[in-house]
Amino acid sequence: MSVPRTRTASPTARAAETEARARFADLLAAEWIKFWSLRSTAGGLALIAALIVGSAVQQAMYDRDNWGRWSPEERAAFYPLRDAFVHNSYLMAMLAAGAIGAVALVSEYGSGLIRTTFAAVPARRSLLAAKACVLAGVMSALGVLVAVSAFLASQAILADHHAGLSIGHPGVPRAITGCALLLPVCALVGMGIAALLRHPASTIVTTTGVLLLLPLFFSPEHRWSREVRNATPLVAYDRLVDINPHPWGLYPPSLAEAWAVFAAWPLIALLVALVVVHRRDV
Repeated sequence: MSVPRTRTASPTARAAETEARARFADLLAAEWIKFWSLRSTAGGLALIAALIVGSAVQQAMYDRDNWGRWSPEERAAFYPLRDAFVHNSYLMAMLAAGAIGAVALVSEYGSGLIRTTFAAVPARRSLLAAKACVLAGVMSALGVLVAVSAFLASQAILADHHAGLSIGHPGVPRAITGCALLLPVCALVGMGIAALLRHPASTIVTTTGVLLLLPLFFSPEHRWSREVRNATPLVAYDRLVDINPHPWGLYPPSLAEAWAVFAAWPLIALLVALVVVHRRDV
């Protein structure tokens, strides 16, 4: 009777696999250090947190103080999530997150550090993947922190008039998740644009235009134009945080479409960046 054989990896293969994992871990560590060494990083992250949480607290306090002046109809129409996720503050946060993602890459091209980096690490795609992982991780953590903090702080203030929502209210977890994911989505889009343009000024201008101004060029009156508009991160964000039923007009975006937009934009931006960085000369 023959004994079944089990196929095991050779010592050389195991060593190569371990070395590859170690190298990527080293890339992550190096990119982590480079990310925090940028002077704009800490200030940009603090600005995002102050914008989102500060605006939520300010808006909730304003509505709390004016609650007694409102008519019963105005109180019935009150939408507590507007205080938690102030739209204008998230517009500014989108711009700041996109700029942080862009600067994370374009600063290396501007300073010439990218030549030294690629000379030390010829695996450009692995290097960019590590940079994207660090960027997405930091921005996701910040997104969760500020979204939860803004919601809890604003609803605690509104609780004085029993106008706040609980975190388990239908639609609230989805809105918090959408707010949290908006920051890494914008940051990765900014990094992808930086890989294409490689120039600080044009990268920031283009990132601003793509994230904030692009929806304005497409009318909601025609189906094809509305579908393009629905495929932008800003409109997808608006759909995810909206838990108050109201008419969206013609051809409204669905929740599935909004989630797909949030998944597609950073993925496409990363793929474009990987291809461009791998094929272009420095």
